[in-house]
Amino acid sequence: MQIDKSQILELLRSQGNHGQADQAEQDLPDQVDTDEHAGMLGNLGLDPQMLLGLLGGGGGGAGGLGGLAGGLGQKFGL
Repeated sequence: MQIDKSQILELLRSQGNHGQADQAEQDLPDQVDTDEHAGMLGNLGLDPQMLLGLLGGGGGGAGGLGGLAGGLGQKFGL
């Protein structure tokens, strides 16, 4: 699934992960394919399946940016 890089950057920065966001900005293409770019996402400490569930889930319910922020907070102890 395709995710806009800006969504990933916004998420990382909202969690205070500015270094990761800077790295993602350099490494990731404008449109991130969670299958094709799984290795790059993993190198940034991002789980492609988590991104899919939270950003790619149709934009409603418990998903969306708020859900992703919570998921990353747990992953990184924030």
